[in-house]
Amino acid sequence: MMMKKINYILLSIVALVMTSCDLDRSPFTEVSAEDLFADPGAAQSATLGNYLFLKGDKGYDGWADDLHRISEYSGDNVMISGRTTDPLYFFYNYQRNPNNSRADRFWSNSYRAVVGVNTVLELLEEGTPEADQVLGENYYIRALIYFQMGNVFGRPYYQGTSNLSVPLKLTANLDDTPDRNTVGEVYDQVISDLLKAEALMNENKGASFASKEAAQALLSRVYLYMGDNAKAIEYADKVINSGQYELLSPSDYAIMNTFKPEDNLEAIFSITLTKDIDIPGTEDWFTIGSFYANIDGVGWGEMYASQTYLELLNKNNGDLRGSFIDPQYLLDDNGQKIPAVYWVDGNDTNGYTYEFARTTESGGTVTFDYDGTNYVLQSEDVNGRTVYYFNGPNGRQDVTFDFDMDKRNGYPKFYILKASQQENDLHLWSPTVSRLAEMYLNKAEALAKQGADQAAIDNINILRERAQIPPYTLGTLPVGLTVLDVVLEERQLELAFEGHRKFDVFRNGRTLDRRYPGTHIDNASSYREVVPTSNVIVEFIPEQQILIQPSLIQND
Repeated sequence: MMMKKINYILLSIVALVMTSCDLDRSPFTEVSAEDLFADPGAAQSATLGNYLFLKGDKGYDGWADDLHRISEYSGDNVMISGRTTDPLYFFYNYQRNPNNSRADRFWSNSYRAVVGVNTVLELLEEGTPEADQVLGENYYIRALIYFQMGNVFGRPYYQGTSNLSVPLKLTANLDDTPDRNTVGEVYDQVISDLLKAEALMNENKGASFASKEAAQALLSRVYLYMGDNAKAIEYADKVINSGQYELLSPSDYAIMNTFKPEDNLEAIFSITLTKDIDIPGTEDWFTIGSFYANIDGVGWGEMYASQTYLELLNKNNGDLRGSFIDPQYLLDDNGQKIPAVYWVDGNDTNGYTYEFARTTESGGTVTFDYDGTNYVLQSEDVNGRTVYYFNGPNGRQDVTFDFDMDKRNGYPKFYILKASQQENDLHLWSPTVSRLAEMYLNKAEALAKQGADQAAIDNINILRERAQIPPYTLGTLPVGLTVLDVVLEERQLELAFEGHRKFDVFRNGRTLDRRYPGTHIDNASSYREVVPTSNVIVEFIPEQQILIQPSLIQND
């Protein structure tokens, strides 16, 4: 269901009236909360205001925008082709900064929304279907915020529930400024809020709004993060068996990025942005998608798919997940692509660079010149896939045989389209919180950890078949990989560019391998491998917040 324009006007007013709180004791202005709720419809209007905080006034300055940059840029699916003065660069290269304005805005927007939620929860009584639905939506919003704040500012659950996380502000009182709670306390509150939301909500209004199923989907993820595999499976099954959602067909999946949430059959909850209201005029330049691609001359197009992700994607020819990657090929004078090979050269000492060489074919033999020597392109069949290589001065070098590409600072432009082209707008996108595919992945991971290998494989095969690639059997797993390994690979492929990867790596106690080309390895203090126990995996508490509230303890 799409929010109508009149609602946006109203919720903007409500948001300004209700929640100027930045945990800085700013007072309510103009209208008291009690007066506001004298109108029977005001609670729903206030709730729309709370959704507004998630998306931002302009569609690119809200909670979801900053969360995406914090969570996705610090994974291994992406690379930046140059330097930038935008503080997002600190997330990307793990050079933490307590004065990062994006982290500060994420913190502030989180608590603005929490105060709005708490106001509704305090003033609205349970007991009618209308009131219960509104209350349930607000419990869900609060749970989502605290869950993601805990992921950003707190350590993974398995590393200890006594570690510090974020303050749990559970009142609308602006003088109530709690100190940091523990990881365990935050998880307990998130689960409590989601169970309450699940029990109260009685209407599914579409993916733009919280619902019982949205609460169940998030519960599945929360339990997975906690290592409660049985509960993760139970709640994934509740969503799968609800009858509310279905996986997109292969043809629709290939253009999933163009659908608005209400038209996406597998969307459970998305932070909905609309074409005319949220991204008017030149605002496409400031969206999430604009950093991933330049479309029709609009967008920075400076962050591309990483070589790590591309190699994973290319393990299977025709994987539909490749529909969201748009290589920018060079053309010759006749408008034709130029055949070429490319590979990554380098090591931890010298760094990693892309090498390209254009090829020539004569009599069925493909050759190319590189570094003053002519080489013959060789090939072999590996599990039904053709692998190309040449025998260079240092031995065999595997290559990709494709076409020459447009580059920025030597980095080929593998544009990412998953966050662009909703409703055929250049860079409109409604950030995905939960969709049905994740439920199969949650189940598969939990089953693998329970030792139910066949059942785990069965669940990821549902997505592999939708992606039009061969299903696995227990006898055809790649050499050296466990069932859990292939499940996590499938999770990376399917949920790439949706803000999962960093958390998926570290919550599983794994090391993030970023040994691939990009400006994240351009300095002596770069993090080419990030271990899950490193301090850099959690963001600093914004310095501005500590100045306001000196009792907040900074992360190490």
